[in-house]
Amino acid sequence: MLIAVAAETDPSEPRVAATPETVKKFIALGAQIAVEQGAGVRSGIPDEDFKTAGATVTKGAVKDADIVLKVRRPAPDEIKTYKKGALVAAIMDPYGNEPAIKAFADAGLVAFAMELMPRITRAQSMDVLSSQANLAGYRAVIDAAAEFGRAFPMMMTAAGTIPAAKIFVMGVGVAGLQAIATARRLGGIVTATDVRPAVKEQVQSLGAKFIAVEDEEFKQAETAAGYAKEMSKDYQAKQAALVADHIKKQDIVITTALIPGRPAPKLVSKDMVASMRPGSVIIDLAVERGGNVEGAKRGEVAEVGGVKIVGYDNMAGRLAASASALYSKNLLTFLETLIDKKEKKIAINWDDEIVKGTALTRDGAVIHPIFKPKPAA
Repeated sequence: MLIAVAAETDPSEPRVAATPETVKKFIALGAQIAVEQGAGVRSGIPDEDFKTAGATVTKGAVKDADIVLKVRRPAPDEIKTYKKGALVAAIMDPYGNEPAIKAFADAGLVAFAMELMPRITRAQSMDVLSSQANLAGYRAVIDAAAEFGRAFPMMMTAAGTIPAAKIFVMGVGVAGLQAIATARRLGGIVTATDVRPAVKEQVQSLGAKFIAVEDEEFKQAETAAGYAKEMSKDYQAKQAALVADHIKKQDIVITTALIPGRPAPKLVSKDMVASMRPGSVIIDLAVERGGNVEGAKRGEVAEVGGVKIVGYDNMAGRLAASASALYSKNLLTFLETLIDKKEKKIAINWDDEIVKGTALTRDGAVIHPIFKPKPAA
């Protein structure tokens, strides 16, 4: 059983899908490991560290691999180099990219989308979205502090008092909660909002104040899987009015709102941006999906009326070493469920709900119920 760790071809992706620690554990499972030359360099892992852990480091590592591990979905040119029947695990970004998913089926590959991991207790250690969002929320606050021209905590000095920064977090998932915790540790006054009522207690437990229109619709605003539902136009208007009044008093706004399979909802209008004081900072963590903020530019820091709108791509990748360490462990835990430890070979249980939730292609066909081609009428 040969597992290959492919290098990322996207220049904006510094993460890597394995670390020396996970290489050792794969070898203990009976696998041989081949790592693409230079795959870990941008995550601070030189080739020599992979060799010391027991991996072979080479060009063309994926050629004969039974399993290929990546961070981002392989490009069509990469797929051509994979062995037919190989298992490929990566963050596949399948929504809106059905032709790219079909390419895996056409190549005879077994593709798994790590971001589709079911939100169940058994899969928590495999949850890529949570591990990477946690780091993104932390980094969002660090970037905000770097762009903000003032201190976060209140400082009382002989020369006078510096007031604490006011930070507003919009969207209280994993990234939002970590942003709240980090901003509080830095001494900021933190408020947060979300359409899911269940997070109110979490926000308060971190020492932040919860801001929302708490009507009847709000009380039903969560799916069974724990995601936010799309709210009615009426609710959106009421919430927008409340938020607009709140935002103009804030120094920093961090937006994290994403709905799987849909463009990011617009939360901060250009009028809201204009209402903020010059020197304020907005961090848009949803910029890769169209952004939560009007005026955000992907991969850039835009300045609108003295307000900085930060739209960095791949926020977790800005902490590449930490992000790679967590992502590689997510992959290791996932693959452990696909490997027969006695026989030391791949043994996929296609009835496992983890497999059903993440498998995109098999035997030349797209098999995931969401992305499977619809039969002709």
